Parts: sequence; C-alpha cells; structure tokens
Amino acid sequence: MTTLFHSAPALRDERLPGGAHTSLILRKGQILRLTDINGGANVSMMMLNPHEKSERLNLPDTLKGQHTARLTRGHCFYSDMGRVMAAIVADSCGWHDPFGGVLNAAETQEKYGTGRYQELRNGFYRNGVDNLLVEMGKWDLGLADLLMVVNFFSRVTVDNAGRFTFTPDNSRAGDYVELYAPMDVLLILTALPHPQDPVTEYNPRPVQLSWYQADDSQAVTDAMLTRDENQRAFQNTRFFAL
Repeated sequence: MTTLFHSAPALRDERLPGGAHTSLILRKGQILRLTDINGGANVSMMMLNPHEKSERLNLPDTLKGQHTARLTRGHCFYSDMGRVMAAIVADSCGWHDPFGGVLNAAETQEKYGTGRYQELRNGFYRNGVDNLLVEMGKWDLGLADLLMVVNFFSRVTVDNAGRFTFTPDNSRAGDYVELYAPMDVLLILTALPHPQDPVTEYNPRPVQLSWYQADDSQAVTDAMLTRDENQRAFQNTRFFAL
C-alpha cells in the first residue's frame, strides 16, 4: 500500500481538460497529485526553478544517478545543478516515461489529420510543442528554453536493440501520481496523447490536479533516500535554500 504524506484536505483542486495546458509554481513543502480521470491519460511536464529559470530538470542525470529507465515512487528529479526539484512520493500507476517527448504541429497533423479551429472551435487538434510554448511565454521563456519532458501515466519499454515500445492501458481511471517539492518548482504541463501511442484518433484525456501540504517534510525526504545520489541531491537542495 502506498504511504501518503498528507492528511489534511486538498488546498486546491483543478481539472485540466484533455488537450489543455497550464503552468504553476509548486511551493516548497507542497505535494501535487495528478489523477487520471478516465484512464489512458498522458501528461507531459517540464520543471524549472522559478527564481532562477536557467536551472532546469536534467533527465539524463535523473536517470543515470538512479540507474533507471523509468520513473515511479522513490525516484527524484534532478536539476542541472544537482538538486532535487521534485520527487515521486506516491504512485498507483507504477511507470512513467522519460523518453517520448511531445509532438509538434506537423507531426500532429501527420498522425491525426487536419483539425482546425475554424471547423472544430475549442476541439481543434493541439500539439505539445505549441501548448508548452504558450505556457512558457507567460514566464518569459521561449523556444530556446524548450526542455525534455516527463510523460506521466505512460509506459515505454526499451529492448536490447534500443527499440522503444509503447504499452497501451498503462494507466486506468483513478490512477494517480504525487510529486513533492523540496524547493519551489515551476511546472509547465499539457495533457495530450503520448507521441508513440498508436491510436490515430485525436482523443486527449483529462486529469485532475490537487494540491496538498506535506505533513512532515523531513519524513518525505527520508523516504526518498533510496539511493546515495538522492541523498547528495537533497543536501544540495538544502544548501540552496540557506
């Protein structure tokens, strides 16, 4: 059974429709729960330091430092300064993809066909690159700042020949993942299908966002010390906060 590190009611709840995008600062000591409402969701997320946006999520270091090719409970997200930006403290899904990225406008049209605003209004076909850039612009960020993303709720395996395979139905209705912030972290996210999802019908799924205050930040940190590198990264995070 997954241990939850919050007991009080949610500070805030928000529904992110399928195809939509948003950005937020998850404050130090808070936990953000992402819930797959209907099943089959995918959430692509960037992470940056809101106070010094040149510090960003470094996925290669995140994976190498924890000797993993997937992300789940007990894994931390390292910045390019060797700090923990966020940590997965609860996870009913069990596998989140760090490789797949997002589609751009041309790739989206090639996969799903033409879905213009003129005919479909708010149901038009959105793409991950443009969605992220819209949110990034609100924080004075542009194309040069576009980063690798984590694709929550999606599972992509890699065989010995380096071939990627998407696993359908990795996430069911009600599955969730919780991110704890040991420092303020800017999250930029969009709810669109995973690029390697073979389904060619454009049908992005909604997710629920819920904010909580962690009961005991030290207890959360202690639970994340699953690897030596995590301990060093948390030490770097504490030094930064001094």
